[in-house]
Amino acid sequence: MNAAMTPEDVVRSFCRAVERRDVKELVGFFTDDAVYHNMPLAPLNGREAIEATLAQFITPASHVEFDILGLATQGRVVFTERVDRFEIAGKHVSLPVMGAFEVTADGKIAAWRDYFDMQQFTSQLG
Repeated sequence: MNAAMTPEDVVRSFCRAVERRDVKELVGFFTDDAVYHNMPLAPLNGREAIEATLAQFITPASHVEFDILGLATQGRVVFTERVDRFEIAGKHVSLPVMGAFEVTADGKIAAWRDYFDMQQFTSQLG
């Protein structure tokens, strides 16, 4: 990412990149000390932890899509209302998510917080 991109540009690019399911590419969006917090779970600190977690749900999926329904920006924070869609082992999962991304001046994600119902995710996987 680069400093010429607005925080909104960075988040939209990240959400589109998810579809390519390239975990290394996705981790490149983050600062070295970034924090990723799926609110039902403990926060993850640093690129290595983020990479390991992304690999757990991106790699086994045959399709992933972050469909942005709404987006708002306040300073360097970007808020998203999304439906995250996955196809895993032939099962389709649609998960409503509210997310907040903190983007640095040089166009990296320093923090990513997602709010969703974990039970809604796991119940669709069976």
